[in-house]
Amino acid sequence: MENFKEKLTRVDTFVFDVDGVFTEGGIVPLPHDDFLRTYYARDGYAVTYAISEGYRIYIITGGRGELLRDRFAKLKVTGFFPNVGDKPAVLRELAERDGLDLENTIYMGDDIPDLGVMGMVGLPVCPADAAHEIVEASIYVSQYAGGRGCVRDIIEQVLRSQGRWLRHTIGMHTI
Repeated sequence: MENFKEKLTRVDTFVFDVDGVFTEGGIVPLPHDDFLRTYYARDGYAVTYAISEGYRIYIITGGRGELLRDRFAKLKVTGFFPNVGDKPAVLRELAERDGLDLENTIYMGDDIPDLGVMGMVGLPVCPADAAHEIVEASIYVSQYAGGRGCVRDIIEQVLRSQGRWLRHTIGMHTI
């Protein structure tokens, strides 16, 4: 049976939740049904770098708002799916549409709505501060909390395992 590190060498796709993964989970309601969130810059850099190396990165989140949409548009993620109530259905559609091999896909989530998706992928992972049920469903728990580097952690591990981390360092800009 393959161990976690061996599985990393086959990953070509990342799927992430947002609140509690890219953020610490706190939101500040704003007018017009939007929310203020804070993001960890190193997570954004890792996303941009992975995309430049040819990896697919999808966001499937129950979150919504123009500020959220703008954040991931600036990072140029492969696909952004906000305000999702049925995450497994969205992932099934993506797998069919884009030909994803779910066995070589990482999903990082932090709370109960992520459980169904985590059972569909070969590499379910989570931040250090994820809900107990999510920790139990994960094959890897980052040492970093949501909004504190867990996204960078898993992306960097995959790229290092494939010899693709730090192949270039000039011209990478994130917001």
